[in-house]
Amino acid sequence: MADDHQTQGPTTGVTPHLVIPSRGGQAALEFYTRAFGAEVLDQKAADDGERLMHAHLRINGSSVMLHDEFPEYGGEQDVVPKGVTLHLQVDDADEWWTRALLVGAVPTMPMADQFWGDRYGQLKDPFGHCWSIGAPIKAE
Repeated sequence: MADDHQTQGPTTGVTPHLVIPSRGGQAALEFYTRAFGAEVLDQKAADDGERLMHAHLRINGSSVMLHDEFPEYGGEQDVVPKGVTLHLQVDDADEWWTRALLVGAVPTMPMADQFWGDRYGQLKDPFGHCWSIGAPIKAE
């Protein structure tokens, strides 16, 4: 077991840990893999065999963890995420944006050139989590 943890690589700094509502953990793994090129480093099913107890992903070089909601252990049920945006600084914002939209993300702030020098937009994933995507504006 300790060896498994070592192969995942270090988690340093702040690591987001997402709660996925409505038994959507496996669907979330598929979405993040297709939308953001996530690499699933580890996943463990709960004792009920349906929910995801733990998953460790690497997205764009950083760790993200997630699990299904477990209201029987004091968590909320039908969680509606709010108040947090996860930012992806990437090499081609339009490519990442389009890929996410094609697999079910919904734009909440259109992708556009911004005054601070990035091409930037925000979207919501199918599980209610907000993501922003940005990249330096390409010189023409």
